[in-house]
Amino acid sequence: MIQQFDTLFQMMQAFPDEQSAIDHFTAIRWKNGPFCPQCGSTKVYHFSDKRTHKCGDCRKRFSIKVGTIFEDSKIELRKWLLAIWLITSHKKGIASTQLAKDIGVTQKTAWFMTHRLRHAIATKSFNRPLSGEIESDETFIGGKEKNKHAWQRTGGKQGGSGKVAVLGMLERGGELRTEITPNLRAATVQDRIRDNVEPGSAIMTDEHGAFLGLQGDYNHHRVNHSAGEYVRHFCLHTNGIESVWALFKRQIVGTHHFLSPKHLSRYLGEMTWRFNLREMGEGSRVNALLAQTTGRLTYQDLIA
Repeated sequence: MIQQFDTLFQMMQAFPDEQSAIDHFTAIRWKNGPFCPQCGSTKVYHFSDKRTHKCGDCRKRFSIKVGTIFEDSKIELRKWLLAIWLITSHKKGIASTQLAKDIGVTQKTAWFMTHRLRHAIATKSFNRPLSGEIESDETFIGGKEKNKHAWQRTGGKQGGSGKVAVLGMLERGGELRTEITPNLRAATVQDRIRDNVEPGSAIMTDEHGAFLGLQGDYNHHRVNHSAGEYVRHFCLHTNGIESVWALFKRQIVGTHHFLSPKHLSRYLGEMTWRFNLREMGEGSRVNALLAQTTGRLTYQDLIA
């Protein structure tokens, strides 16, 4: 049976031992009936230990963790549940150093665990086209030049010099889309917007030249930040998406302190997932992530 809980204390009461955690994950993963992760067969036999199963067709034995991010993990599932709670509950995520202390593992193990969870988050993207009133804005992710070592400095003092460009689209009262973009040319930015936003929607942006040309497909409104304009007629603004960027940058500065550009998209996906499920209860978010853990990530694949 799928357990329901609203607080961390209630969750640990619901899972007093490892078997109860396994039973909970089994109920979520096999909500529509058991299946073999190797061949997909629904002819599955269960052993008396309640942890081992066997496929009646391919004859292979497996546990409920096979084919998920938990496969081959020596960490008990109760600790995984704690990690899921912490990464989904904290608005700015959790650092691997802190997670290591909280659940009693090494920092390297905690780092791999958080990336496995981010991998699970990425396996189920949000695909519904945004509609209605949309705010779109670009930002740059990267350290300030004055804080870098001399050999790391690129010479630029402002803008995107040496940084990664990121584009965001926020449906007011709805979902968020974020992605790394190779550049901020008009063709690139507008292609991303057309891929994610329904034609005819109202789009609010700043005065960046990359957004010129949206009028026609969309009802495009521009706010001129360089002239000191931030809100027009009480509703024409990009404050929502700018707040998202502020939250993400506080996550980087306050929680992680440093992000490798190689893994930036994973952290961005984590923040986006958490933002889109912000109206869910704490326990419901844990169960939502457990429901999409299919897909293995090995350490070698992560660091390759």
